[in-house]
Amino acid sequence: MKSALDFVRSHLVPIIVAVAVGLAVGTPLGWGTVKVVNTTPAVMRPDLQEDYLRMAIDSFRVNRDPNLAVRRWDDLGTAAAPMFVKVQEDPKGLDPAVIVAYGQVIQVVKGQTVSGTPTESTPAAFPSRTLVLVGAGIVLLVLAAAVALYLLRRTGRQRSDPRPSAGAQPSQAVQASRGTTKTDFASLGVAPPITQNMTTYVLGDDLYDESFSIDTASGDFLGEYGVGVSETIGVGEPKKVTALEIWLFDKNDIKTATKVLMSAHAYADAGIRARLEAKGELIEIQPQRQIMLETETVQLLATVVDLQYGDGAMPEKSYFERVTLELAIWRKADHA
Repeated sequence: MKSALDFVRSHLVPIIVAVAVGLAVGTPLGWGTVKVVNTTPAVMRPDLQEDYLRMAIDSFRVNRDPNLAVRRWDDLGTAAAPMFVKVQEDPKGLDPAVIVAYGQVIQVVKGQTVSGTPTESTPAAFPSRTLVLVGAGIVLLVLAAAVALYLLRRTGRQRSDPRPSAGAQPSQAVQASRGTTKTDFASLGVAPPITQNMTTYVLGDDLYDESFSIDTASGDFLGEYGVGVSETIGVGEPKKVTALEIWLFDKNDIKTATKVLMSAHAYADAGIRARLEAKGELIEIQPQRQIMLETETVQLLATVVDLQYGDGAMPEKSYFERVTLELAIWRKADHA
């Protein structure tokens, strides 16, 4: 019985021809079916890019996270600076002081001047179809030839099987989210949400900040929503989170809706409440509690699926060991 090496050695030319034919037939067929999804705002229309930047600035008003602010700036690519100028010239309800503060963060973190003359952003150019086809053909042919040559030059010596690498285990937060069953709203007689996600904070995730896009079935961008750290308590590492902030951005609403989920201790502390009141409605977190956020065209239902407090040397029920939230989004009936 011939070995695989002997088979390749005797069928090298047919293998290469088969690869070339598959490329010639498959690439044109697959080309027209490609649809770009889950990309960044850098390739969106200019009006949507402006909406996105306004959302980022308004979100910065309630969540002064420089890392999140810079990440959203970077998502706009080269369109960020000119769009920022347009927003400065026409705030449309945004607080000018917040706009200036956002620009200062970008300047400090990136060392980039955010002023200039607004220009029309240009969608990213894609290579011509012919160039892509030729390039793909060359690459696949070279790979096929390299693999065949490698097999031909093998001496047949025994190879010891490498020990399987232990892949990185999913984080505790990911495991918790994956292990939680999402609500079947249809079985409850409720229309299925546009989007539905689980998110989990665990003690030690000092940079916890989850965000999700709101897109229709046809791919239209409606907004964004998420959860992040709002307040910590005590000192030392890891940080002890005593409040989380849920936010909902609607591209058709200039204001971002926010609510703050507070530990029982924080909710009863007048000083902490005073610091957080400006961020949104204050709510004491409780297991299975449901929180509704609404904007002009969408609404978000957040459910506290799991809640565990830390038991360290801190006041009782003052910081979270773990919190799992289910976030579901619907379009309002008059905008469906």
